[in-house]
Amino acid sequence: MDPSKTIDPATGRPLPPDAIVRILHITSKVHVYSIPRDSVATAAGYAAASWTADPRNHIFTARLRVLETSFTTPPSPSSSSPSSGSGEGGKAEEEANPQIKVDILLEDPTTGSLFAAAPYTTPATVEPTTDSSRFFAVRVQDPSGKQKATLGVGFEERSEAFDFGVALQEASRALSWSQPGSASSSSAAGRQGVGATSAGGTKGGARAEEEKRDLSLKEGETITVNLAGTRFGGRRAGRSESQGERKEGEGAQSLASFALPPPPPPSAREVRAQKRLSAQQLGFDDGQFGEFA
Repeated sequence: MDPSKTIDPATGRPLPPDAIVRILHITSKVHVYSIPRDSVATAAGYAAASWTADPRNHIFTARLRVLETSFTTPPSPSSSSPSSGSGEGGKAEEEANPQIKVDILLEDPTTGSLFAAAPYTTPATVEPTTDSSRFFAVRVQDPSGKQKATLGVGFEERSEAFDFGVALQEASRALSWSQPGSASSSSAAGRQGVGATSAGGTKGGARAEEEKRDLSLKEGETITVNLAGTRFGGRRAGRSESQGERKEGEGAQSLASFALPPPPPPSAREVRAQKRLSAQQLGFDDGQFGEFA
């Protein structure tokens, strides 16, 4: 990449040869307003109605772009020393430092010339208004950074304003900005940790020793579980046995109460036929000569 042909649109200076520019968001038409001096931001923020009510505050219609530029800067002279200038350690120290910057550009939609630029160096660079989701207060500055101003920027569509907010969130992640309150909370936690270590080192050591205690079973160790008095113990078993015996007794009693009816008496014909039976038929034998044997 030829630096003479690649110009930083925010500063007008050539970019490094290894610079990579990425467009995070572009809106072809936004309205730029001058914020009156009497429109002072409250604790909640700016109100768009304070500058949109007067048409004279509308100063420009611009194209808005959000650019992310990544490049490397040469190492500082103090980072390299004669003792560490050789070997792999010296090469690591001589490597360039990666840098990322994000700029919000307001440009002429026809010619592309820069109208105003806002380096996105802090979340306070862009503040949403309190009365509309389509308007923002943007802090712009000249390339030298000496002159600064806050301009009102309004989108015609809510979807475009939403996409602009998403692009700023992506830029925050690229810049490795911490979430609100995380830096202070982490520093406070660090201070508390240092105080706890200096004041109660013995307690901290004992607590760490308790956390590292091994509660696993060693070889040959067993665990005995007493289930007496529970629904898995002997009481429930004895109760179930008594219930089983009671059921068996009830079953036997029910079978004993059940009896078969007596056989019916013989009929008169069977009685007469039985009387006419001969002695031999009744099982008596007189022998060969008629004697009773």
